[in-house]
Amino acid sequence: MLENGLAKPIGSADGWLNRALAALPASGRAADRAVAISQNVPLILRGEAAVMSKSPQAMQDVDEDLLARLADLYSQDDWFSARLSEAVQTDKMVEGADDSGNPKQPERSRVPDRITAVARMAANLMRSDGGPEIAVIEDGGWDTHANQGGAKGILGTRLGGLDKALKSLADELGPLWPQTAVLVVTEFGRTAAVNGTRGTDHGTGGCAFLLGGAVRGGQVIADWPSLSRTALLDNRDLKPTLDLRSVFKSVLDEHMHVDANTLAKRVFPDSSGARPLQGLIRA
Repeated sequence: MLENGLAKPIGSADGWLNRALAALPASGRAADRAVAISQNVPLILRGEAAVMSKSPQAMQDVDEDLLARLADLYSQDDWFSARLSEAVQTDKMVEGADDSGNPKQPERSRVPDRITAVARMAANLMRSDGGPEIAVIEDGGWDTHANQGGAKGILGTRLGGLDKALKSLADELGPLWPQTAVLVVTEFGRTAAVNGTRGTDHGTGGCAFLLGGAVRGGQVIADWPSLSRTALLDNRDLKPTLDLRSVFKSVLDEHMHVDANTLAKRVFPDSSGARPLQGLIRA
């Protein structure tokens, strides 16, 4: 539902962001106006509008000799040669995120840095000549059912990695940042109380972040229901009070200039109750 933009988890094979892309007039900047930094194109970007995808998975244990042999093997085939070149460039973008020369950290502690590398990769693609205007980044590993910890725990480390990635995205986009809006959303709500294994289980309500140079920030928009026992949903979850499509509509309207009729009938066809928020984007 987060990605198809509908009020139910089935009924559409395309995503709301792709439907919005299909409704935009041609820009002349890029053949593919959006890129997915993911192993597969996520549902949010699937649909009739053309998009590109880049895998963030770094190539492991591949030496220069093997790459040279592959390049020679594919030299007479334009398609395979281009794919190999793209794979090598993608790998360099991701691996080049930490060029300090320090020894590699253990895999577990490097995990939060992975999203920073991918954010830099997205920024590099968007800043390139004819690059995409929109990037979608997926990040997993937020399941903290046990030993979640506090500021120094698993979840705190993950949030610190997200913070670092967003800062890196802003830095790398440079002159594009004043025209940029970033949505950070998740379907992974959390229970209000800690469970028996010192973690939190899947919940309902959560939060979303909207940031960027184009955003009128400094606001917390919420109809806060409180965490009192009587206010919890099913006696366990934070009660949701805002449809995320209200935020999506606002960004598409005020930032990408998708008209209201298209938003209501094509992008979010069953969302009459989710009115777009006003004034989230700078004029």
